[in-house]
Amino acid sequence: MAISPLAGKPAPKEILVDLLRLEQEYFKCRPDVDDPAQRVSFGTSGHRGSPFRGSFTEAHILAITQAICDYRKTQGTNGPLYTGKDTHALSGPAQVTALEVLAANEVQTIIQAMMGSRQRQSSRTPSWFTTARAGIDSPTALSSPPHTTVPVTRLTTPPAFDEPML
Repeated sequence: MAISPLAGKPAPKEILVDLLRLEQEYFKCRPDVDDPAQRVSFGTSGHRGSPFRGSFTEAHILAITQAICDYRKTQGTNGPLYTGKDTHALSGPAQVTALEVLAANEVQTIIQAMMGSRQRQSSRTPSWFTTARAGIDSPTALSSPPHTTVPVTRLTTPPAFDEPML
């Protein structure tokens, strides 16, 4: 694999992405189910895509998370589900979407407390999520319409680098 001529240099303006517009498209865009390029597709690293191409949207995350909940139910799985995220621009909004579905399905969920030094708050992140990330030791309740409250367990302190995640 050749080294990119951009390696070690600031990204040129013409390849930068407008993160606010990206997040707005994540919520606004509705994928075309008749377009194979806009369907949920998993590779070796999970579901990939972009709201600009209709291939990574809130609708995708809603469907994927609901499918996980449905599968867990058919298998009799009732233990906690662990969620994490990375530093990609839509990780925060996608995690919030997934947590809303998990809460509506009453799935006990342990959420990642931090995502490293590049932590970013989504403009659509609800206040309960901000509270959950503030390091409070008690479980935080997620409210999901219509009037469902589900307790969520989470890691309050990230483990040290040499400690395994629970």
